[in-house]
Amino acid sequence: QVEVVESGGGLVQAGGSLRLSCTASGRIVSINAMGWYRQAPGKQRELVGIITTYGTANYVDSVKDRLTISGDNAKNTVYLQMNNLKPDDTAVYYCRMQSNLNYWGQGTQVTVSS
Repeated sequence: QVEVVESGGGLVQAGGSLRLSCTASGRIVSINAMGWYRQAPGKQRELVGIITTYGTANYVDSVKDRLTISGDNAKNTVYLQMNNLKPDDTAVYYCRMQSNLNYWGQGTQVTVSS
C-alpha cells in the first residue's frame, strides 16, 4: 500500500510565502516524476508543475516566476516553494507521484488573503 501525504499549507497574506512538502511511503515502484496540482473552489484541478527524477522541472506559465518545485528522490519527497502569493493562488494543493501507477495525496489547503 502506498501513502502520499502533503503538508505545509495554511493562511498567508498576499505577498507572503509558503513551502509545501509531499512524501510518498509504502510499496512504491521507482518514481518517474512528481507533480503539484491545485483546485480552486468551483474550478477544475489544474497542473502547477512537474519535476522528473532527473531534476527537470516544468511549470505552467502563470506561476513559473513565483513557484519552484524541487525533489529529494532518496526520500520520495517533493517540495513546492511559493513566493509572492496572490489571492488567486488560493486552492487545495495536491501532489501526484508518478511511477507505474499514479498516486495522489489528500491535498493541503492554501489560502491567500488580500
